[in-house]
Amino acid sequence: MTTQLHPWSRYVAIGDSFTEGVGDPEPGLPNGLRGWADRVAEVLATGTEDFAYANLAIRGRLIQQIIDEQIEPALDLRPDLITISAGGNDVIRPGTDPDEIAARFEYAIERLSRDHATIVLFTGVDVGFSNVFRSLRGKVAIYNENLRAIAQKHDCIVADQWALAEIQDQRFWAPDRLHLNALGHHEVARMVLSALNVPNTLAPQQPEPLHGATWRQARSEDLSWAREYLVPWVLRRIRHQSSGDTVAPKRPTAGPVLGDAAE
Repeated sequence: MTTQLHPWSRYVAIGDSFTEGVGDPEPGLPNGLRGWADRVAEVLATGTEDFAYANLAIRGRLIQQIIDEQIEPALDLRPDLITISAGGNDVIRPGTDPDEIAARFEYAIERLSRDHATIVLFTGVDVGFSNVFRSLRGKVAIYNENLRAIAQKHDCIVADQWALAEIQDQRFWAPDRLHLNALGHHEVARMVLSALNVPNTLAPQQPEPLHGATWRQARSEDLSWAREYLVPWVLRRIRHQSSGDTVAPKRPTAGPVLGDAAE
C-alpha cells in the first residue's frame, strides 16, 4: 500500500511568465516549457492516485489581467491547491505603486479563497545582486511586506523567494536576465515543496563556478543583452504590447502529469 505524502489531488497554477516556466525550455511539453510549477506537480503526482494539474499562467500578464482572465477559470477547475505569483510585471514598471498592486493582489486572494483551497503565494526575488534591477530592490521589498501581511490575514503559505539565496546568482538566470533558467526553476520547485512540507528527492544544484570576465567582456555582454532583450521590451511598453499577447495557457484543463517526478 502506497503512503500518500500530501493531501492535495487537484493543483492549479496561475500567474505570468515565472509560473508558465519561461527560461526553462523543454520542447516536448506544452508551450515548449517546463518550469518550477511543472516540477512541483511532477513530485506531487508521485504516489497520488488521480492527481490533476493545470497551469493557466501566461507571460507578460499584469496583475489585473491575471485577475480578469485566470481566477474564474482556475476556480472552475475545483482545485484544492492553488499557487499564485502576480504583480512582478507591475512592480518593475516605472511609476507604479507597490501598495496599490498589493491591494489588487489581496482582492485576488479573497476570490481564490472561495472554496477553501490551500493557497501558496510568492514574494519577489531580492534583486540586490542584479545590475539591471538593483534599483528596484526597495520597491520589491515594500511589495513583499504587503504580501506577507496578506498571507497572514488569509492563511496562505508563503514561498519566500526573497530568502532563497541560491537564486541570487546570475548562474541561475536565463540570458535575458529576467527569467530563471532550468537551475533556477529547479531551486524554486525545491523551495515550494519545502513550504508545502512535501518530502521529495530533488537535490540541490551545484553548478560549476563561472570563469571571471574582464571589464571589457562584461560591458560587451551588457550591450548584447540590451540589444536582444532590453530594447524589444522597451518598444513593447511604448506600443502597449505584451510578450504574451499571442500565447495561450500551457495547461488550460486539469489533467494527469505526464512523466516521472524530476530526479
